[in-house]
Amino acid sequence: MADGDRIVIVGAGVAGLRAAERLREQKFDGEIVLIGDEARRPYHRPMVSKALVMGTERPSDVGLSHYLPDLDVHWRLGARVTHLDTTERVVHLPGGESLWYDGLIAATGVYPRHLPGAPRHDPRVRILRTVEDSMAVRRCLNASKKPAVVIGAGLIGNEFAASMRHIGRDVTLIGHAKAPLHRFGDRVSSGIVEAHHEHRANLAMRSEVRHWISTKDTVGLHLTNNQLLVASVVVLAIGSVPSVDWMRGSGLDISDGVLCDSKLFAEGASDVVIAGDIARWPNLRFDETPRRVEHWINAVESARHAADNLLMGHSSAIPFTPLPRAWSTLYDTRLQMCGMPSLAEDTVSLADGITGFIRDGRLVGISAWDKPRAMLDWMAELDRRLPAPDYVPEPEPAPVAEVPEVPTVEPSLAALAADVPPEFDSGFDHQAFEREFESEFANDIPTTAFPAQSLPAPPTTAFAAQPGAALPTMAIPMGR
Repeated sequence: MADGDRIVIVGAGVAGLRAAERLREQKFDGEIVLIGDEARRPYHRPMVSKALVMGTERPSDVGLSHYLPDLDVHWRLGARVTHLDTTERVVHLPGGESLWYDGLIAATGVYPRHLPGAPRHDPRVRILRTVEDSMAVRRCLNASKKPAVVIGAGLIGNEFAASMRHIGRDVTLIGHAKAPLHRFGDRVSSGIVEAHHEHRANLAMRSEVRHWISTKDTVGLHLTNNQLLVASVVVLAIGSVPSVDWMRGSGLDISDGVLCDSKLFAEGASDVVIAGDIARWPNLRFDETPRRVEHWINAVESARHAADNLLMGHSSAIPFTPLPRAWSTLYDTRLQMCGMPSLAEDTVSLADGITGFIRDGRLVGISAWDKPRAMLDWMAELDRRLPAPDYVPEPEPAPVAEVPEVPTVEPSLAALAADVPPEFDSGFDHQAFEREFESEFANDIPTTAFPAQSLPAPPTTAFAAQPGAALPTMAIPMGR
């Protein structure tokens, strides 16, 4: 890309921020416009379910301001993109505003899934995605001393339950699975169960909400195990949905996130790259099946890689083949994951607290409960067993052979004179010609004197092509 180009980044989370950062690191001097639906600049989102909801940090403490001063970015915060036109290369905003782009980075992330039947109109039934959500939960906790309830036994649900116990609030975690985070293996799930019991957090596993009861001060939940809970606040943490509704009608495949090739370019758009939770791409370390990965580290790495590839253009871009990894802290115990455990058909104990995930006899993932140092060694081993495939760049299209223009060689004036037949020169009366010309000039009579022979101008070329050099190309066509 060149000076004067405009790259639009839709999504002002950590992925959008890291993409803008990478563009500037790569010396992109064009315009960067970063659009976010929240009024806040990017912040550390994992703290929403931890320090913020516990009240140990303030909203001003979770920002990423130390990344922002030197980016030279045009911020469009509190604005939600309504439509994408990949043909005209335009994003549409509320109020009829449109914004053209030469390159687009989509990084809008995910939003929490809705639980059918839940009274979302009740201010005590909340989700945890933004700083404002966390502050709303804090207000509910301050308004009532009743226990908190979280529905969902995934990472967010377990983090919230642990946070409640850290501040001394009673909490119940409801999940339909047999154990929290069971997809990470029995060792991890049993470790989490033990930690919850040790810290006196209540678990209601293999249960769902049968009836909701809203009162003036509390929310009641009647569970399928016939348990009745009365809560000051209920947090819904049952998964997420890719935030891609603004791409409907764009021609992109948004059936589960945005379908990309291995280089993070959206299928069907050579000037659109996808980053973070909404990217569904084939990680060639594992296979050629496109999948999404929802982790903080993946958002950072994919955003930087997408920015690189957008600047290089598709033909020079490199496949994104990370070794996915994530971690969290529950009750001061470190939970770690590496690879893709979801692909496994079986598990194996690799060491105390370390679980291996096997597919077709091959190690594809590792999880660890309270084994941070040993996990580093096993991550290196997994990286060795699952190397990124060698990448062979796409062959550059052969340049169209140009037929060199043969310039017309004009004879010199001396040669022209030498070619004049002798009889023409001997028969030409110079004195008679001069007398006739002077007579006509004196009488102001128009005359048609013999015009001098006009020589054609020599051919010119705007640029001198180098022998064997391909024509210069642009990663993203300008058009504007």
